[in-house]
Order: sequence, then C-alpha cells, then structure tokens
Amino acid sequence: MAIVNVEQLVKVYEGKKMVSVRALDGVDLIVTAGEFTAIAGPSGSGKTTLLNTIGGIDTPTSGFVSVDGQNLSQLNGNKLADFRLHNIGFIFQAYNLIPVLTAAENVEFIMLMQGIDNVERQRRIVEELSDFGIDQEMMKRRPAELSGGQQQRVAIARATVARPKLILADEPTANLDSQTGSHLLDKMKEMNQKRGITFIFSTHDPMVMERASRLVRLQDGKIISDETRS
Repeated sequence: MAIVNVEQLVKVYEGKKMVSVRALDGVDLIVTAGEFTAIAGPSGSGKTTLLNTIGGIDTPTSGFVSVDGQNLSQLNGNKLADFRLHNIGFIFQAYNLIPVLTAAENVEFIMLMQGIDNVERQRRIVEELSDFGIDQEMMKRRPAELSGGQQQRVAIARATVARPKLILADEPTANLDSQTGSHLLDKMKEMNQKRGITFIFSTHDPMVMERASRLVRLQDGKIISDETRS
C-alpha cells in the first residue's frame, strides 16, 4: 500500500531579479508503507524541497502529493496542521528543539497537542527517551545542556513518540560524528521494523544510503535513479 504518492511534482522559487529556480521538475514517486528510503543528491538537487513538499511544509507549484490517501492540496490552515500532527513526524538537521523546555518536555509537547492523557504521556516519555539512551537525569536538561548527539536523540524520540505513520528526516546525521550517527540510524531502522513506521531521508551521508532499503537519487530537481535493495 502506498503511503506517499507524488505525481508530476514541480516547485519553482522566485529568486532575486525575478530569476526563477526550478527546485523540482516533474517528480514522480510512490513510497510503500514500511519503506526505509533515502533520497540522495548534491546540494541544490531538490531533496529537501521534496521532503518539505511531502510533509506539507512547502506548497507545490504544480503536481500532486498525497500522504496515506489524503491529497494535501485539499487541506489548508488548521486542517493541514492537524493532519501533520497525527500522521507525519519530522527530524531536522538542526534538531529544532524548543530551547526553554527540558528534553522530557520537548518530547511531551507533541503529545499535549495530540490530546494524549497525562499518564500515557509520562509512560511514553520515559520509554522513548530511555530507548534512545537518554537517562532520567538528562531528561531534565534543556537542549543547551546536551551534546549534539543527545539533542538529536531527543529530536528523534519526539518524532517517534507521537506514533506517526511516516517520518521525514532531513539530513539527520549531518551534524553528528560517525559513531553516534550509525547508532541512531540503527535505532531508526529498529523503529521501522518493529513499528512499521515509514522513513524517508534526505541525505548525502553514505551511512544512510547503505542502510536504506531503497535509494532514490535526485539531480537538478529530477529523479535520475531509483534502486530497491533486498
């Protein structure tokens, strides 16, 4: 079953002096539920734009994007935000944690927005952060008091704790050393296999590409290869 369906996707940005930049140029992509897919390509190839469009953060210039059968162009404002809240998790290169909240509070925040009761929130916080190697003492720290690797562990836990069907990860290992990045990729692969969460990465990291069950390569806004591994 397809969880993501992209058809003839075009995204054009208006640059300086009215120069148009065609970030995506007629992309067709179907991602099946449960895939662990990497979208690779050089800087400026369109991979982050593709991820953001699938996630409803960017609006396509033309073309079609559906997630779990929902045409995103039919949603706007609160309806789009609510759909993302319950269906899509995001992991960012720069972590994007809320600086005034502790690690535990960052993970709890999305569950508060989902309306999950307090007992269940507290259970999931401890379970998820512990699973990513964040102990009780670190759970009380704010992001500035954590290392980059610890912050990314919290960011991943924040994405997975909400039980989304799809997680979009934009260069999640870019700011991490190879050992930390490798460990976190293994944990995400475990989440993919145990919970059936679909992961789509944008990356230029060989470690991500090696672990991916599917590798899609972009160049100049177009898919130039699409390889599925056993």
